Amino acid sequence: MPARSRARKRALDILYESELRGLTLGATLAHRLATAEQPLNEYTVQLVEGVIAHRDRIDELISTYSEGWTLERMPAVDRNVLRIGVYEVLYRDDVPDPVALDEAVTLARDLSTDQSPTFVNGLLGRLVAIKPSLSA
Repeated sequence: MPARSRARKRALDILYESELRGLTLGATLAHRLATAEQPLNEYTVQLVEGVIAHRDRIDELISTYSEGWTLERMPAVDRNVLRIGVYEVLYRDDVPDPVALDEAVTLARDLSTDQSPTFVNGLLGRLVAIKPSLSA
């Protein structure tokens, strides 16, 4: 598995853990940084910090463009996969949109429900299509 794919998986672990334990993302990241046996990949840290910095806008976009699903109703894994995907699409110029979309779909396929890859692909695909009209 490529390093950035592992970094995305690790970032998802941190986002998911934070949500399940009811902790702030910053606290969960700080705990992981302090207690990790091996240093966290820098890209993992960048992803989590990026989601923290832009979470309101990311959640607004997910809520606006997810058809028939509220943010709260989505499976926690899907919600956090989408947060990473939206962050990469809107805020990471070094990640091509098709790569961000493919990586998010792969995480959803490997870690969530049977319907999740299609849902993640559809929502992120919509955002990629209208990206020029979106303000970050």
